[in-house]
Amino acid sequence: MKQIIQNLKSGETVLEEVPAPQIKRGHIQIQTTQSLISLGTERMLVEFGKANFLDKARQQPEKVKQVLDKMKTDGIKPTVDAVFNKLNQPLPLGYCNVGKVIGIGNGVTEFSIGDRVVSNGPHAEIVNVPKNLVAKIPDEVTDQEAAFTIIGAIGLQGIRLCNPTFGETIVVVGLGLIGLITAELLKANGCKVIGFDFDATKVDLAKSKGITAVNLADGTDPVNFVTSFTNNIGADGVVITASNKRNDIISQAAQMSRKRGRIILVGVIGLDINRSDFYEKELSFQVSCSYGPGRYDEEYELKGNDYPLPYVRWTEKRNFEAVLHAMQTKNLDVKPLITEEVSLEDVVSIYDKISDSKSIATLIKYSDNPLQSSNVKLNTKSYSTVKGVIGIIGSGNFTSSTILPALTKCNADVKYLASSSGLSSTTLAKKFKIANSTSDYKIILEDAEIDSVFITTRHSSHASIAAEALNHNKHVFVEKPLALNNQQLNEVINAQQKSSKSITVGFNRRFSPHAQVIKKALGSNPGPINISATMNAGHIPKDVWVHDLEIGGGRIVGEACHFIDLLVFLTGSAVKSVCMSGLGLNPAEDTDNASIILKFENGSNGVINYFSNGSKAYSKERIEVYSNERTAIIDNFRKTKFYGFKRASDKKTRQDKGHTDQFRLYKNFLVEGGEPIISLNEIVNVTKATFAAIKSLKEKSWIDVE
Repeated sequence: MKQIIQNLKSGETVLEEVPAPQIKRGHIQIQTTQSLISLGTERMLVEFGKANFLDKARQQPEKVKQVLDKMKTDGIKPTVDAVFNKLNQPLPLGYCNVGKVIGIGNGVTEFSIGDRVVSNGPHAEIVNVPKNLVAKIPDEVTDQEAAFTIIGAIGLQGIRLCNPTFGETIVVVGLGLIGLITAELLKANGCKVIGFDFDATKVDLAKSKGITAVNLADGTDPVNFVTSFTNNIGADGVVITASNKRNDIISQAAQMSRKRGRIILVGVIGLDINRSDFYEKELSFQVSCSYGPGRYDEEYELKGNDYPLPYVRWTEKRNFEAVLHAMQTKNLDVKPLITEEVSLEDVVSIYDKISDSKSIATLIKYSDNPLQSSNVKLNTKSYSTVKGVIGIIGSGNFTSSTILPALTKCNADVKYLASSSGLSSTTLAKKFKIANSTSDYKIILEDAEIDSVFITTRHSSHASIAAEALNHNKHVFVEKPLALNNQQLNEVINAQQKSSKSITVGFNRRFSPHAQVIKKALGSNPGPINISATMNAGHIPKDVWVHDLEIGGGRIVGEACHFIDLLVFLTGSAVKSVCMSGLGLNPAEDTDNASIILKFENGSNGVINYFSNGSKAYSKERIEVYSNERTAIIDNFRKTKFYGFKRASDKKTRQDKGHTDQFRLYKNFLVEGGEPIISLNEIVNVTKATFAAIKSLKEKSWIDVE
């Protein structure tokens, strides 16, 4: 199928051929008939992409500080690589989608095949959207009209926050697409509406709808106009839908407001606020968040949990339905807003000239019979005589920034790259010259030429896909963690025992040259040693999926397992028992501030301090090894320093966490055979040790590892 994407690095807009997305639980699969180009939002994205690096940095000063901090700890090259990787990720454009339902995921009961619906899906022939972001279209509303629903909901949410009453005077600053719809909905609400803009065409269109509209290009002072219009009272509310970096907009909004008036920001403007403007009038100022309550809440949007109507009357979905009802009852007429309608094949030309566009609304029309293949073949390379062929399931940031570059250095043969949407996998497959991009990972499992399956999806799916791949007689490489609980772990173990294939977990730090040089210096029989490992992990907001115990497993299970494996490698011994203490009086199971004490079977001791509350300017990872009056220290996998070791030399490299050596050894294993690069016993021991750490936190005691 075809989809419109943008490259943030170059600003180029492309109509890309990508696999059709797979239907997911709680989602609706929609064949698009119309979509609407949001000229305001999409123009900003395109112009940001076309800006040079200096201008990009000026627009995001907070990101520049993050980059500088990363340079101090990780070095210049890893930081530059990370920045370019982020900019190279494809950005799907569009969020105003209309189509018909062609697929229904498990857990969805309120839709049927063939329903006409609106959603916030992107500009693509097939979209897969969570059910709470989809609404049915009334028969009286055409597809062209329905395409304005999402934009209308943005304006409606701003109105709801303004809370206008019948007869009040409300000013709309900016008569673009959102502003015009906002003004018309306010008029339908019984308000006196004043609209301001610098575009004569938009002002005339507003006037045709009964709005008191003023062209500021004629020199009219907006504050004086409102003051005169309201008999020196001032506006009851101001809704700002403009997109402009000037600070005088917010100042004028305050000056034209009455005492205790309300100002709602829907657009994007400069916000250098003059305190006296707001203080003297006790003005209220609020920023509107997109379509309404539920936006950016994973429980609502992705998991499908609705807010109870008696307590949250207007969610984003109910706002969609309210806008559709306004169209149905002719209280909102969007037809005059349509400037042009173009076919999907011709749409790139619209984006090429979007910065100069005077259009109000551009609609995209789609084919009635789009190609719906779940696999896109990008080159014709043959793998029939190649050993060690790889298929990768998961095309996220770690795959693009770390795994694929490392595999490329090793000259590994990757035949497939899979992602649930099909978009990221296609972009990466083209970049790394991979033959196939797919949205259906089962194609990889069923391909007889695939020797090993790499799994880099979200943590909750690692174990099930790993077991499925083993059952298809494939070697498995799974990014950490292997499993989130004992049930999942047992599923993988049982599958491996029935298979002739291996399973490897991406515990890469043991393959770092820094870990290797310490292991060599310790000798074959160092006796019991002490290890202190600190991970200055950095803060991740609590609403990020890694903290979700069902999806990410928390950061101890999901990330600290790396360090437990490193200690297993350096001590040469399995973990015997674990005790973990979390920060605070009652630390939760998903804590990411904890100290883990490990007792090893050979008498060694280890302490892992996994902290998220440290400074980003300090090294992210530090390992200290103490043995027989000798000390070795790894600093962020860039420097290793020895104290008391007579035959060991200090080591200094670019940051090297062992990924390249790990994949080089793994490729050799696939091609030449031999023993797996990490024994299954050690993988299972490390995984169980992470479970024991969580159990220790809950039970406040030492826990033996089975």
